Amino acid sequence: MNKQFKAIVFLTGILAAATAQAQEPNKGKTIDVTSQFKPVLREASKINFNATEPAVDTTKPRLIYNIPAQNLFFNYQPAGVSPVALKVDSINSWQYSNFIKAGIGNIHQPYIKAGFSFGDGKQTFFNLFANHYTSKGDLPFQKNSQTSVGASATYKTTKNMEWNGSLGFRSDDYYLYGFQPDSLKNKYTKDDLQQRFQTIEGKIDFRNIAPTEYGLNYHPSIKVSGFSDKISNTSKGSETNTVVNLPLEKTFGEKFAFGLGATADLTNYKFGDKGNKTTIQNNLYQLAAALSVKTDNVYLHAGILPIWDHKDFHMLPDIMADITTDDKKFTLQLGWVGGYQKGSYQRFASINPWLAQPDTLMNTRTIEMYGGIKGSLGDHFSYSTKLGLITYHNMPLFVNNYITDSTGKNFLTLYEPRMNNLQLHGELGYTIGEEFSAIAGLTWNNYYKLEQQGGAYGLIPVEFNAAIHWQMVKDLFFYTELWAWNKPRYLGKTGETFKGDKAFDLNAGVEYKITKNFNLWIQLNNLLNQDYQRWNQYHVFGFSFMGGLTYSFNTK
Repeated sequence: MNKQFKAIVFLTGILAAATAQAQEPNKGKTIDVTSQFKPVLREASKINFNATEPAVDTTKPRLIYNIPAQNLFFNYQPAGVSPVALKVDSINSWQYSNFIKAGIGNIHQPYIKAGFSFGDGKQTFFNLFANHYTSKGDLPFQKNSQTSVGASATYKTTKNMEWNGSLGFRSDDYYLYGFQPDSLKNKYTKDDLQQRFQTIEGKIDFRNIAPTEYGLNYHPSIKVSGFSDKISNTSKGSETNTVVNLPLEKTFGEKFAFGLGATADLTNYKFGDKGNKTTIQNNLYQLAAALSVKTDNVYLHAGILPIWDHKDFHMLPDIMADITTDDKKFTLQLGWVGGYQKGSYQRFASINPWLAQPDTLMNTRTIEMYGGIKGSLGDHFSYSTKLGLITYHNMPLFVNNYITDSTGKNFLTLYEPRMNNLQLHGELGYTIGEEFSAIAGLTWNNYYKLEQQGGAYGLIPVEFNAAIHWQMVKDLFFYTELWAWNKPRYLGKTGETFKGDKAFDLNAGVEYKITKNFNLWIQLNNLLNQDYQRWNQYHVFGFSFMGGLTYSFNTK
């Protein structure tokens, strides 16, 4: 009984607990916290954003320009600055350039040069220029003067044509001061020794600016000059020279071209007394035909030159070849060429201004075989050298006139029927942009196998020339030039052959831009005061200096 009663009581307790739990469903369990917990994230690694300068690149870039080397044959004569037509950038407006240069020195008294340019700079160009100087040395009658004026014009049409024309006048006065002995100076007056040459020259030509649709290029021209002299106690001489040139070229693509040409060079020379004038006709006619081939490494020009000298016919060669490397730094040159140098009173007077009136005019025929190399070394050096064998026919030589004038103060013109010349020519140049340039050239001539004359009278056997142009600072320019040669031969009074003087003529000058329009310039000639004779009995000026101002101005 007791056991049953206990079981019933146990079951009754379980049911009561279950009922109480069912009646309180939201009552949760109790949790006793014995410590506090705070969740913390791990500290992350941060990127450093502090600005730092990039490392300086000290490597100097090496810029290589492959510029083909060119043959540079300079005559190293001081050239005047004349305004010329220049194709300008159409983006910028064109300013007309004009200048006046004036100076004075111990020998040149005075010196003046001027140039003026007009036109729109696109289709029309007009240039006017003038020049005058008078020089006087220490020797009796050692003086000369020159005056020249001229004009030129260029007109470009809208039909691919360009017309050019020029007209000029020049007067040169010389005095025959090279007489011997010096004691004769009281015998002469200026009028007795004055020798004046005057030239009027005009030229007109036209050409196509770009090849026609058939690949034709043409450039015909005509030049006419009138030349006269005024020599004391002699008859007046006059000469007319006319040159007509008709070249035509046909291109076949970019590699082939065929050229044809015709030239007429006409000279009419008169001299002697008014009642007994002598007239000389010296006419030269020439044809030309040549085929040219040009590739990246080879240039070949092969042609012939049929020439009629008076009634004599000559067929001359016209063959040239240039073989170059891919980088254009080395070129082999070969050639067999012929040509003519016109015999005229005007040309002879430009070579020797103290010559007497020639009584014969002959053209000089030349044939040359040559070989040479040219190229560049590095970025600044260029070089050129050539060895040639030249044969001259009827070469003019100038000798003192002791036949009609015992003083020898003027020169006769003699002709050597045939002579050879083994010629070596070399040049070396160094250039740094437009800031500095230096060039030097050497020409060695060995004249031999003369048929009649005892020497190559008046021709220079060895000649050395050099020039430096340097922009020292922004507005200061310096230049220096050197002419040197070795003992040209001359014919003495007794008929013997002698060697002349050696020459070493050093010149220098500076030009400084003092304002926008004014330049100050100084020129020094024959710095070493060398006394030498280019032509026998004619001493050159000693040391001389000259300075002045150049005024440049623009007009719109």
